Amino acid sequence: QVQLVESGGGLVQAGGSLRLSCVASGRTFSGYVMGWFRQAPGKEREFVAAITWSGGTTKYADSVKGRFIVSRDNAKNTVLLQMNSLKPADTAVYYCAAERSFRVTTIAADFGSWGQGTQVTVSS
Repeated sequence: QVQLVESGGGLVQAGGSLRLSCVASGRTFSGYVMGWFRQAPGKEREFVAAITWSGGTTKYADSVKGRFIVSRDNAKNTVLLQMNSLKPADTAVYYCAAERSFRVTTIAADFGSWGQGTQVTVSS
């Protein structure tokens, strides 16, 4: 497993932008698919975005498609989530996840490593 630390959360007005970062450590970043999930109060954890090791394949939840962009810098063991046109419905704790696989997945149970989460609050 790898250790994951998220940062970049905060309070932003609707329509604004935030960029979340997730830094991995502990083992080589090579061959890990990375995902972003979020959990709002009283709701289940839901998939947001994922990216393969090469960065060649990405997947997004329909609710964020066209607004969020996931990317990674393997040299820095970092995955980013650029969030634009934020809405109050995007308010949640955002978690970074990793799994040693070359396949992209949107299922939380497929990921073995998780960060502690970072709070994103979007005010109306």
